[in-house]
Amino acid sequence: MGSGRCADRRRSDAMSPQVSESGHLTSQRVDAHAHLFIHATPLAAGAWHRPKEEASAQDFLNLLDFHGIGYGILAAASIFGTNNEYALEACARSHRLRTTVIISPLTTLESMKAMAASGAVGVRFQWRNVATPPDLNSSEYQQLLHNMAELGWHAQLHDDSHRLQNYLPALESAGVQIVVDHFGRPSLEHTLNCPGFQRLLSSIETGSTWVKLSSGFRLGSTKLARDAAQMLLKHAGPERLMWGSDWPFAAFEDKVSYGQTLADLENWVPDVQARDRILCQTPCDFYLH
Repeated sequence: MGSGRCADRRRSDAMSPQVSESGHLTSQRVDAHAHLFIHATPLAAGAWHRPKEEASAQDFLNLLDFHGIGYGILAAASIFGTNNEYALEACARSHRLRTTVIISPLTTLESMKAMAASGAVGVRFQWRNVATPPDLNSSEYQQLLHNMAELGWHAQLHDDSHRLQNYLPALESAGVQIVVDHFGRPSLEHTLNCPGFQRLLSSIETGSTWVKLSSGFRLGSTKLARDAAQMLLKHAGPERLMWGSDWPFAAFEDKVSYGQTLADLENWVPDVQARDRILCQTPCDFYLH
């Protein structure tokens, strides 16, 4: 059961099919990782990035339409801290959008239910560059994970590959589904053979973990991104992989285009059937059904 299903019981509307210039039905394609930035939302203290331009919900929907993509999954942006208001409002207005949220571990179940009613499907643990991440075995986080499991929410995890083993055991024990951002974030220093990335592969085998083939431009090597995709395909298959653009490409706004991220996926996954599964069926099953 995908993590968005609890919230989706209220959403029976279906979007009209879209057809690309080539004549292929593309409305079931899903961009599983994007962000929204608006200047009206105050930045959190110590925000790592200050976007020069807004990236609104309508901008994103227009972009999805242009590229023949039906749905978008928003990743809570850490630069706004626990302010999820704009993303939740965007999801409430459009059945084509879902979002994760960044929240305090003390957030009540009732508050989380209200977020679910607006389109929240999970909690993002964005701990990359956090010197001392929280302890998932603490009583506060154990309660949060319990509430997430009750709602059918997933844990969206983002950190460098060599630290993934610090989180995966607790998340697996909590019984929540896990989605790991950006290939598991390997690097030229911490390669695909590092213990953390290998622990990610083991987590996939438990049946509760998915990985996003997203933001390859952040890995520092096109070869590393392709090698990581091939290793993940070998161990996970397209049933456990999803694609995300990472629009609007924070800190890379002038270097990356949306079309290039789709072209990157073709390079990482040359097989058409596997690529279609990653673009369509896997994310639809996880987020939309």
